[in-house]
Amino acid sequence: MERNIVKKGFVFKRFEAENIPPFDKLFEIFKELITHTSGDFDEAIEWLRQLDVEYKLTDENYTIDDFIEDLKKKGYIREEIEGSGGMAITAKTERAIRQQALNQIFGKLRKSRSGNHSTKQLGLGDEHTGEFRNYNFGDSLDKISMTESLRNAQIQHGADDFRMTEDDLVVEETHHKSQMSTVLMIDISHSMILYGEDRITPAKKVAMALAELITTRYPKDTLDILVFGNDAWRISIGDLPYLQVGPYHTNTVAGLELAMDLLRRKRNTNKQIFMITDGKPSCLRERDGGYYQNSVGLDPYIVEKCYNAASQARKLHIPITTFMIAQDPYLERFVREFTQANQGKAFFTGLKGLGEMIFEDYETNRKKRIKG
Repeated sequence: MERNIVKKGFVFKRFEAENIPPFDKLFEIFKELITHTSGDFDEAIEWLRQLDVEYKLTDENYTIDDFIEDLKKKGYIREEIEGSGGMAITAKTERAIRQQALNQIFGKLRKSRSGNHSTKQLGLGDEHTGEFRNYNFGDSLDKISMTESLRNAQIQHGADDFRMTEDDLVVEETHHKSQMSTVLMIDISHSMILYGEDRITPAKKVAMALAELITTRYPKDTLDILVFGNDAWRISIGDLPYLQVGPYHTNTVAGLELAMDLLRRKRNTNKQIFMITDGKPSCLRERDGGYYQNSVGLDPYIVEKCYNAASQARKLHIPITTFMIAQDPYLERFVREFTQANQGKAFFTGLKGLGEMIFEDYETNRKKRIKG
């Protein structure tokens, strides 16, 4: 049984099933909290203690202090500086957070549709997935799993009257040899936390889930992650839990230029850019090192630079998919013209469903680019 816990504008789940160990119950909530606090262990524990007081998450047999001791023993936290008493999460926790994000997003996709994130073009697969389906007319014969097909035939017809029919045949899915190189751009301008809405945490979770999917499911694909505010810079997957917005404007051009530079270095031909943003471009870095900034409306000078960058990416055969998590009419017009310049795609979305949309689009683009 699950009940939602709402605290400080966030929703957490309270697990009441008796067969779930107390550590596991608290760890699920802790992983959410540590994401929202950008890796701040002390703040996350303080929130957890508040939730415990309000919702009775623990009892005298297992307390929050017991939970902290278990985090230490299991290698999820460590002392920041030996003897300081301050604690920080470890790489093991970072991986657990990515796995949880993947399960939250990809798990929904698997329930809603079968076959997501697997590519089925005939004759090109070389990575076995361990996933099977019934044979369909036209499937390549070298994809048939004889072990599974024989097992099917024995179950269907029995050992005394053993025979194999087309209905018994089973095909094992494979992934493509071709690689897809993706750059994910995340807007970290101040507007990502304005108006009481936390937009950066869902963006982080999407990035962590996408990173976990690619590294575990598509190990031959590549994912580079960059953030853009006044400037743009690349971050590692391990940096994602700690990502925060800053007092920045939105230098979309700097992000696009860095993304294209990263993709130019990739040897494979299948490349794409995903951009998550909630605001208009409002900043440029000038040649003299200074900044040109304008937060009022859509500045024609900045907008034109964005269109030029989109056209440049098109010439490099790099499609850009923009996920605009705002729905102002003037922003929609800008994104449409930007998308037309690149011949890419755009989605106008709130925070709900952002992860599912990106995952669906990742697979769609992968299929199209590989087949092309």
